[in-house]
Amino acid sequence: MSSAALSKRGPAKLLTIDARGTVRDVPRTELAALFSPGDLVVANDAATLPASLHGIHERSGEPVEVRLAAWVSAADPSRFIALAFGAGDHCMRTEDRAAPPPISSGDHLSLGPLAAIVERLLGHPRLVALRFLGKREAVLGGIARHGRPIQYAHAAEPLALWDVWTRIAANPVAFEPPSAGFALDWRILGAWRRRGIGFATLTHAAGISSTGDPALDLRLPFDEPYCIPVRTAAAVNQAKSEGGRIIAIGTTVVRALEASGAADGRIRARNGVASGRIGRGTRLRVVDAILTGVHLAGESHFELLEAFADDEALSRISGLAVSRGYRTHEFGDSMLIEHQADAPSLLGIC
Repeated sequence: MSSAALSKRGPAKLLTIDARGTVRDVPRTELAALFSPGDLVVANDAATLPASLHGIHERSGEPVEVRLAAWVSAADPSRFIALAFGAGDHCMRTEDRAAPPPISSGDHLSLGPLAAIVERLLGHPRLVALRFLGKREAVLGGIARHGRPIQYAHAAEPLALWDVWTRIAANPVAFEPPSAGFALDWRILGAWRRRGIGFATLTHAAGISSTGDPALDLRLPFDEPYCIPVRTAAAVNQAKSEGGRIIAIGTTVVRALEASGAADGRIRARNGVASGRIGRGTRLRVVDAILTGVHLAGESHFELLEAFADDEALSRISGLAVSRGYRTHEFGDSMLIEHQADAPSLLGIC
């Protein structure tokens, strides 16, 4: 799908629900006017890797698609957690894709200019720890030349890499786009600045949204490294101390901020790994509201929204989103959910 095709999808919509449960249905262009001076908006500036690699399983000679899904270590760009599929492409639903050829530890994969070895299976025939052979520059260069963006059947036309980069994309460490950031543009950022609304970024290696297997999906999200810069930590702490709200652009920002947050809501600059699950019962220490895509019950991202609002509120806005034709997935419409003060708050994220 080209950028031109994406731009023809019509005006984006925004469904908002505040802390009192009041729901509004507005054009997403009103996003620039929804926050108050002193609030701080935090977005994920990770750029998206072309993380789908087609090639051959050498032992069997059969075709294979590898989707890089997570870093084994943020310090080692040659080793990944990956999903393997058999013949096919994104035009087929992930749930219907053929299984990969039987994979064993030590198997070699030829992925265009890249050679990789399966280090081990991770409790599922599709999920492997993978190591690319060669120097760092050759591995990253090979991924850049041979890879394609991970794509699902709801977007029929092939995506170019720039289609999955938000306007603030910087360091390429994500496996799928931090798609809530598609709602941002320079007009909105300029309007926030003029109104005294802060804006800051962090980098979070957003992982995959679907494995195609319901049991394996229960293991999502995988551990995801993040980096909170000094200036962002300072901005969050200042806004919190002065009574401003922290608005997270997307679930990855919530994961990073809450993983770094102390009991008093302050955070510190750090490189870390978001490994806890956020959901019903999680006490949110840092984030006051989330701007996210339209997620429906049963999706992994929806579980995180349960930390912001109770079942009745989420059911209501999900029903409205469906009845009013809101678009789901990464190029769809948006929801803004403020944290309800009486939402369950008994457990931490770890």
